Amino acid sequence: MQRPWNVINVPVYSLATEVNGVVNMNVCTYVTAVSMKPKRYLVAVYENTQTLANLQTNEFAVLQLLSPIHLRLINALGKKSGKTYNKQQYLQKQSMVETWQGRTVLKNAAAYLLLKKVWHRPAGDHLVYVFDVEKFLSLPNPVLTLNDLRAHKLISI
Repeated sequence: MQRPWNVINVPVYSLATEVNGVVNMNVCTYVTAVSMKPKRYLVAVYENTQTLANLQTNEFAVLQLLSPIHLRLINALGKKSGKTYNKQQYLQKQSMVETWQGRTVLKNAAAYLLLKKVWHRPAGDHLVYVFDVEKFLSLPNPVLTLNDLRAHKLISI
């Protein structure tokens, strides 16, 4: 029997963070909207990652709602560390990046949200960040979900 947190099918996101002109992107599923006014999102960020290091020095990030075209990027974004692997260089070679609001993002996302940090707190092996949504763009692309990752055997839950 599945554990309760593995039963649900949630969207898959990537948080793009940047320091000194170098962008890092991860895979995240612990993401939810938590307020309507102001519009706020909660994102859990795994500890000891490049994403976390970047968030500690930059108040902005771009939350990207992934689409199925990004399935081929999941291993690079989610299983390789930005501390030892240049994800920006990899994504550029794959012709998978473009610019939105002056920031490097993945092409063909279902949505982009420009986020500004409000606060963060430790939460087990993740840090929970609450962000204000500064700008957003929804696109007509399908949404990548946890079930898609399961079906393609990219995760085993």
